[in-house]
Amino acid sequence: MKLLVYGAGVCGSLFAARMHEAGHDVSLLARGERLAALRRHGVQLAEEDGPAVERVPVRVVDHPESRYDLVTVFVRTHQVDAVLESLAGVQGDVLFLLNWAAGPEALGAVIGHERVLLGFPTTGGTMDGDVVRYRRSNFLTRRVVMPIGEPDGRTTPRLERITETFRVAGINAKAEPRMGTWLRTHAAFEVPLGQAVYEAGGPIALADDPDAVRGMLHLMRRNLAAMETPPVPRAFDALRTLPQGLLVAVLRRFLRSPTAVHSGLNDASPATAAELKRLAEQLGASAGAP
Repeated sequence: MKLLVYGAGVCGSLFAARMHEAGHDVSLLARGERLAALRRHGVQLAEEDGPAVERVPVRVVDHPESRYDLVTVFVRTHQVDAVLESLAGVQGDVLFLLNWAAGPEALGAVIGHERVLLGFPTTGGTMDGDVVRYRRSNFLTRRVVMPIGEPDGRTTPRLERITETFRVAGINAKAEPRMGTWLRTHAAFEVPLGQAVYEAGGPIALADDPDAVRGMLHLMRRNLAAMETPPVPRAFDALRTLPQGLLVAVLRRFLRSPTAVHSGLNDASPATAAELKRLAEQLGASAGAP
């Protein structure tokens, strides 16, 4: 497969490295200082706090070629408009693996509706300088799937082909027929979580403030109640039905866990704030907010 990975942060870099190691023709698109670092050292990977650094010689580019079998987009929500403009003249299907609650229409309006697929990355980690420190694999993380789907929910030959290609490369992909609802459900959870962590100064600081966690949970419940369809996955119903005290305890424990600490929740950059703002706007619009 000739593959363009658009975006060289944690998720894009990990994905590009794994697909390269599986034998695919991979190009990783980066800009600025990240582009320069990748050209010097390749993709550098390390397991959480481990000392060993793996270097993967993925081809790095600063602009797309004219045609690919598949383009995968790993950027922040507020960066999508610029990506769409740069892909409008590039041939090939485009799989958006990112936070997105606005539906597929805005994406297809620029690049062609028939090219769009939706998904979400399930890998986690942080940037340590130029090194991607990814979450340690265990029984639970290996069971987490990368959902991808057609905007209309169909199971198409291209979806089956892409899913199988990813699985052969060791990426636990699964076709999701309700991908739009999945992404809105995730945003309903992610926006209050991300904003609360950002305002507190990190996941552990938030865990130490039970009143702030209760406020975050209230916003999650409000977002889920405003959705026109049941949440996907249905497990998110627990945020609406389980007792508040139990949920606050579970959320505080999660915020102190290595999963939360070694994740993008610890990223207090302006880009994080900009993404959460854009995602909140999309979530409000999808719920019929003015």
